[in-house]
Amino acid sequence: MRPSNPTLHAASRSLFEERGVLVAEWAARLSDRAAGSHNVPPELMERHLRLMVDLVAEMAGPLRRESRELWEKACQHYGRTAAARGLVAGEVAEEFSALRELLTRDLAASVAALRSRQALAVLLHLNRVIDRGIAVAVAGYTDALVAELYVQDGVPSAGNGLEPADVERHLSALERELVAVTLPPTGAI
Repeated sequence: MRPSNPTLHAASRSLFEERGVLVAEWAARLSDRAAGSHNVPPELMERHLRLMVDLVAEMAGPLRRESRELWEKACQHYGRTAAARGLVAGEVAEEFSALRELLTRDLAASVAALRSRQALAVLLHLNRVIDRGIAVAVAGYTDALVAELYVQDGVPSAGNGLEPADVERHLSALERELVAVTLPPTGAI
């Protein structure tokens, strides 16, 4: 583990402290467009949002390199889930933009107290994380649509989408990976 920039570490702590509020506000924004669907119940969607916020916080902290691969897996799953929810690719990007806006607003006070160079570094880093998340989520969304077309020889059908059990199973696996990343190594002195 490489030492973390103290400024990024402070942003990470702030995100962890505010994650409940962030998740609730993000879920509320998504509920305006019926974030849950018959394939993805709202409770499952909220769990996914919590995982995403936790990963953004990890991406700002000392485990950002270790969390990068998991962030991309979670974003890809988010894109696949968006396809199951019936969204279009642009809506996936809009949902990440809502997260970006909430992060910027919630970190504004702590970032404003920093020197301008530090503040800019924090905001640029988090924007890069979100931008990468958007790219990977849209790719996951596209992969899900293409896979759905192949299943039915190019003819989409209502029965091809993700089932809630599949979404939950994959989400549980991602949550376990996050726990594994954040646990200290065994045998460490």
